[in-house]
Amino acid sequence: MRDPLALAMTVAGWAVGLATTAVIIGTPYLLFAYHSPELHLVLDTVDSGVALLAAYLLYGRFTRSRRLQDVLLSQGLLLLGLAGVGMTLGLRLLDVVPDEAITVWLPLALRAVGAGLVLSAALSGRRLVTVVLRPGLWAVPVAAVVVGFSVLWLLRDVLPAALAQTPPVSAERPTISGHPLLLGAQAFGACCFGAASILFTRQALLEEPDGGDELLRWLGPAFALAAFARVSYVLFPSLYSEWLYTGDLLRTGCYLVLLIGAAREIRQYWSAQARAAVLEDRRRLARELHDGVVQELAYIRSEAHDIDADSGARQRILQACDRGLDEARGAVDALGRSTDEPLGFALHRAARQVAERYHAILDVEVDDSVRADQEQRHALVRITREAVSNAIRHGRADRVRLLLTDGEQGRRLLVQDDGVGFDPSAASCRATGYGLTSMADRASSLHGSLAIDSAPGRGTTVAVTW
Repeated sequence: MRDPLALAMTVAGWAVGLATTAVIIGTPYLLFAYHSPELHLVLDTVDSGVALLAAYLLYGRFTRSRRLQDVLLSQGLLLLGLAGVGMTLGLRLLDVVPDEAITVWLPLALRAVGAGLVLSAALSGRRLVTVVLRPGLWAVPVAAVVVGFSVLWLLRDVLPAALAQTPPVSAERPTISGHPLLLGAQAFGACCFGAASILFTRQALLEEPDGGDELLRWLGPAFALAAFARVSYVLFPSLYSEWLYTGDLLRTGCYLVLLIGAAREIRQYWSAQARAAVLEDRRRLARELHDGVVQELAYIRSEAHDIDADSGARQRILQACDRGLDEARGAVDALGRSTDEPLGFALHRAARQVAERYHAILDVEVDDSVRADQEQRHALVRITREAVSNAIRHGRADRVRLLLTDGEQGRRLLVQDDGVGFDPSAASCRATGYGLTSMADRASSLHGSLAIDSAPGRGTTVAVTW
């Protein structure tokens, strides 16, 4: 189970729906219905607006992901949004005043098709759409609206009454008094939404909690509330009346959960866009640094070989160039590499670059499960470069071993060599011990510690624990 939060939210949605349904069935002395056309209109408007917003968001996501699930869910939510206030506004804009029965049966049909599309989206999983013409994406919702309206308009004279009575006989006990087709459509919607809730939650459980689908984890609880809203509409057929029931509140709760999921999806998208822009800028800087500073230092190093070796200047220039190249290449790696790659891979690459330059043998044993954030990664790479460089240049080591582990005492980085070794206490007192001081400072920035075990004639071990 990678994302337990998705399961917890869906369980909460089912618990709210079950508790509400149990209360309205088992408590005959509480009043669950109120005659409030204004509030009914407000809730319908909110529900339609959120459904249309979520449909638009999912369509935009489909253009990037090309997943069948996104387009089916977008179409389903579009129909659910149009079936509310959107349908009424659309007919008025077209100056069409339909029969009163059509205003009930057409939204009912659209909601049934929308529920079916939501279930189809849940069943489709991660399948991709290979070839789709964009105008054909909306064939299903457009056809449902046009065909549904046309058929119902032709049958307007024989359409039965959907609701038996308005106001209902009782606002305290369940009143299953609607037409069988109306009750059947609501039951069908309840089954579709309930199954979709379970399927979407199952899919969310397989997602990575940090980098997964933010909207997906909210679909389970949202459609759980939608399912129980349809159950409430079977018990109290109030959707097309001026009476406000618990089903209306559960339905609005569904869309509010969807709104939260949509808002988090939008935030995740723009955060990803910002990270991508920063990464691209870092890579540009890395390219500039590599093509400029690194190349110039490499040229200076190659030209330094022509200087008279007896003067001592050549050796000093070569060492300065090597240090400059290490710094520049470390900066290029820090800027141009993605933080998604394993830490062990980044350390291995840094150590290999230094070892290959001095023709030393490198043994690597790293645990790829060890994690580090961007600042820690940069400090560890610099420590690795410094330790391997010191081992080969100053310790004259022929073989260097790199070890990265995660144990009971914390994460640990070891750089061991078979060189001549040195006296750490004496080196730290000399001005030439700046490299050791730098490694200690970087280890301290990790909230860790640096330990150096060495003696003349028996090699050196640099250990960083954090």
